[in-house]
Amino acid sequence: MPMPAFEEYEPAGDCVCPGCAQRRRALARARAIPLRDGGHPAARGARRALVLATAAGVVLGGGSGTAVALSAPATGPATGPVAGDDPGSPQGGRTPLHGPQGKPGSPGAPGRPGVVKRIDRTTIINRAKLWLDAEVPYSMSTYWSDGYRQDCSGYVSMAWNLGSNEWTGSLDKFATKITKDDLLPGDMLLFHNPADPNNGSHVVLFGGWVDETRTHYVAYEQTRPTTRKLATPYGYWANAAKYVPYRFNGVTGGIVPEVPGAVPAPEPPAAGPKPGDAPKTFPGADKFAPGAVNDHVAQLGRMLVERGGYRFYPKGVADRTWSDHDRLATQAFQRAQGWTGADADGVPAAHTWRLLVDKQGKNIAPLVGAAPGPGGVRAYPGAAVFRPGQSHPAVEALGRQLVKKGFGKYYASGPGARWGEADRRNVEAFQRAQGWRGAAANGYPGPETWRRLFA
Repeated sequence: MPMPAFEEYEPAGDCVCPGCAQRRRALARARAIPLRDGGHPAARGARRALVLATAAGVVLGGGSGTAVALSAPATGPATGPVAGDDPGSPQGGRTPLHGPQGKPGSPGAPGRPGVVKRIDRTTIINRAKLWLDAEVPYSMSTYWSDGYRQDCSGYVSMAWNLGSNEWTGSLDKFATKITKDDLLPGDMLLFHNPADPNNGSHVVLFGGWVDETRTHYVAYEQTRPTTRKLATPYGYWANAAKYVPYRFNGVTGGIVPEVPGAVPAPEPPAAGPKPGDAPKTFPGADKFAPGAVNDHVAQLGRMLVERGGYRFYPKGVADRTWSDHDRLATQAFQRAQGWTGADADGVPAAHTWRLLVDKQGKNIAPLVGAAPGPGGVRAYPGAAVFRPGQSHPAVEALGRQLVKKGFGKYYASGPGARWGEADRRNVEAFQRAQGWRGAAANGYPGPETWRRLFA
């Protein structure tokens, strides 16, 4: 029997042949073998020999006519397919710009997380849009003209202008862990599975909340087939609980949300009250008398809108003049607390004011299926209502309003109370008619879509 020829090779990420499959498994096993003796060359050689012997034994034992020996892996993840319910984005390892043989970028070679460029949030998002507009195809082995690898981690490396291609196992070294409430556009949501980096490991850029419920956010990501921007459930479609929010250490400044109705996470609160904040102390009933004009009326209106009173205001915002809009919204809030009679007369007193300022008590209940409020706007029932298979009176109310506005062509019958693809396509058509694109026109109504439909 002739001695088999051994050679090193890099398996294709989507190849299912036994050789490539075994190569990927051996690389994963090699990562699990600890280096002893502080990484001494002899220890590394023993580790490499074990990988070679294991691969050769498996391939020869499997009856293959040609044996292929496997080398120890380079820094970074192994290549290979991911689970069907994961983002489908295996990734390359840490490399300079333009690849292993490419020119290193600024701030230098990979693995220097302490050296970062300062960058503001608007620039991060604008850089992310460059690939979105160019429809950059996904690849874990090729590099775009800017030198960044065309996979999920290369995309975030590009948006943050790291000057090197990182992977999900190193991006956190350039960032600081934050909470969901801290998230702002330009931050990342990262899931790294160290035991098997290709089994779900993925990273996306946070682009802002879709609406005030903060159950969905705009995700910028590099995935098959090309770069995309999509309203995404928090933290992701699969392995949601494993996605951890991080903030790039070089980020500066804030950003204005680009999606109509989008709500970014707040900046950390400054010490003391901000200008325009409602005072803790009730300003007195005389501030809310007929014809009164003052800042307290506007502050009351803003608080009522935040608590579900949006439908009572014709333009969706409150002004400084006390009117029936304010009285009816206040009364609706008081009744939501279970109050009746003189306790729910629509004129705020100290207790009403305290509940609003401290964000306590119950919100104003949505009004669906009944007559609109004085402003002609029904209450937005929340994003969870408009999901596949969900049934709710608001879905039918939405559909009837779409038909009334001339956006019902996708209904074969109905509309009905069960959310379906026809509803989504009609909403998308309405959103595009507003001039919105991308995640702003994904067919799922947010507060701004809802307001424009019922206004």
